[in-house]
Amino acid sequence: MRRKNFSSAGMLSRLLAAALFPVMAAACDRASVEPVSYGELRLGFHEADYSSTRVSVEIPDTNDFILSVTDQTGKVIYSGPYGASPEIMRVPEGSYDISVRSSEFLRPAFSSPLFGDDKCVVVPAGGAVNVKLECVQVNSGIRLMISPGFLVAYPDGVLFVGSDDGRLMYGYSEKRIAYFNPGNVSLVLSDGGTDRIMCTRTLESREILTLGVQVASAPDESAGSVSITVDTSRVWTDDGFVIGGDGVGNGGDSADDAVSVNQARNMVGEKDVWVTGYIVGGDLTRTSVSFSPPFDSATNLAIAARSSASSRESCLSVELPAGDVREALNLPAHPDLLGRQVFLCGDIAESYFGLVGVKGVNDFVLK
Repeated sequence: MRRKNFSSAGMLSRLLAAALFPVMAAACDRASVEPVSYGELRLGFHEADYSSTRVSVEIPDTNDFILSVTDQTGKVIYSGPYGASPEIMRVPEGSYDISVRSSEFLRPAFSSPLFGDDKCVVVPAGGAVNVKLECVQVNSGIRLMISPGFLVAYPDGVLFVGSDDGRLMYGYSEKRIAYFNPGNVSLVLSDGGTDRIMCTRTLESREILTLGVQVASAPDESAGSVSITVDTSRVWTDDGFVIGGDGVGNGGDSADDAVSVNQARNMVGEKDVWVTGYIVGGDLTRTSVSFSPPFDSATNLAIAARSSASSRESCLSVELPAGDVREALNLPAHPDLLGRQVFLCGDIAESYFGLVGVKGVNDFVLK
């Protein structure tokens, strides 16, 4: 029997077709996938609406807040300081969870109010969503008013306030507020090696509860000898002060009381105002700002509310008069100042290089 003779050309064609088929199929699959449509996410703070309960704490800098942005699948889009986040996030259309906190708060702590906000937004294809964060206190607090008779009746007793996250010893002379995540908080008396829950209260966000701890006139071994009273006049659920604020004349008298970039825009004409912001650029013209070195002009710079600002509209222009101010702050000589926070004292002008500006700077502080 004669063996069939397969031509090498035919065999090569069949091998080539077999090799190309998966590639062509993959290309068809890619062609069938719809293109991703994008939108924009823009985040900012309502500067006039930061609320806290009536406590004496250092006001947190919003640029140091911890920002988290995740999509509907849980994928992290951004996680880090708010001040370092992009002014505009270009993201695929869809829903996004936004969370911001002034710090981490994992366990109960004294004098540790936590500020924050949570939002869920939907970004449409080709659209832009402006998200204004209204940060209020999100944890709760408790403090004890311990009567002198308690120490007499329980000389070896120790009081604790605690939750599922942990507990704090509350000394008889303690005046600070103990902060907890919202939920159940218990008052515990430890005496003679035994822990006894005296009472449990459910605290809401922003609530500061004062508990009075007293002892009956003739204490005995029963739990009823300790009296717990709630001072409802000290539940500061709604009474707060404003952090920030956009009111004209609100702040600006000193570096410690400096107004923000946004506040300064509402103070045109004011003299010797302290303003704080981040140095983000220089070489100003009436239409542009340079945001990256090298810089040529030593007479001006731009500051913004965020160190990551990259748009002219986000900036205040700053005039650097000849002398110590110009020597210390000009960007051609000091490009390393980009991203640094600065406090400036000067006059708020309606227009300097087409932007609201700080002119005649006579004093400054670099942070």
